[in-house]
Amino acid sequence: MCGAIVTSPFDVVKTRLQSSMFQHVPAHEHAPHHLPLPQLATAGPTASASQPPIRTFQPRPVVRTSGNVLWAFYDTALLLRSIYRYEGPGALFKGLGPTLVGVVPARSINFFTYGNGKQVIANKFNGGKEDTWVFLTAGAVAGMVTSTATNPIWVVKTRLQLSASQAHPFTSSLACIRHILAHEGVPGLYKGLSASYLGATEGTIQWALYENFKKGFRGRGGATEWAGMLGAAGAAKMIASLITYPHEVVRTRLRQPMEKGVVKYRGLVQTFALVIREEGVRSLYGGLSAHLLRVVPNAAVMYSIYEGILRWYGISTMK
Repeated sequence: MCGAIVTSPFDVVKTRLQSSMFQHVPAHEHAPHHLPLPQLATAGPTASASQPPIRTFQPRPVVRTSGNVLWAFYDTALLLRSIYRYEGPGALFKGLGPTLVGVVPARSINFFTYGNGKQVIANKFNGGKEDTWVFLTAGAVAGMVTSTATNPIWVVKTRLQLSASQAHPFTSSLACIRHILAHEGVPGLYKGLSASYLGATEGTIQWALYENFKKGFRGRGGATEWAGMLGAAGAAKMIASLITYPHEVVRTRLRQPMEKGVVKYRGLVQTFALVIREEGVRSLYGGLSAHLLRVVPNAAVMYSIYEGILRWYGISTMK
């Protein structure tokens, strides 16, 4: 929960960079250095003073500089400043409510399913020995169970983070849920689930890498062993994210609201094909810098706490 609160601004930026709803703004709406200006939508040229114009916000398009990897991180910093300036500090925490509601059950389900799953798989099918294929299988099962149980929460979070592009942004999670149920029904809460299943490969790879990386620090004790586990968790998350990141963009596109009353992204394969055709392969990595700034330190802290609690209760995870 602490990790979610601290890294929420990066999550907002990541979601907006992944979405198509914040990437097309006319040039005259930009301030110097491509910073966005607030876009004012009025009911007509003579809007009443008692009915102030609706203020909506659209960040600037993602500028891509070939050969300059560090630009992506600079771009993230500019967007953070832009959202803070034109929407206020509260906008950097859009969707935090659903995140906090979802992060506890999501992590609990994932760690519980993985930790117990690998023991069952090892004991039943591998003579009690834990190796890479056991880690991979347990990670896949844990990822799919977690995705199925928590998908509605992440749909609401995504809609809240993208609602600033709409004339009437959602004011609460409850308003968002009511809107989805009224216009899309229960299936609307499960949009992006196919991409989440695909994304289970990230957790699968992450768990397998982490289990193998931390073996190198087994028995070293003290600060060295803990530093090694922190590094193992961070490295595993970074590698897994780099390999599987496109599913994050596709999942966000599938979960975003309709554009002008039209559902643009309708399925996993169709979304992949459409994004590549209209925007190029590089768009499948939109928001990667903000994502890495959020998840790598978060994973390092989360896994170290996981190991620490297990050891507090005398349970070894290094077999």
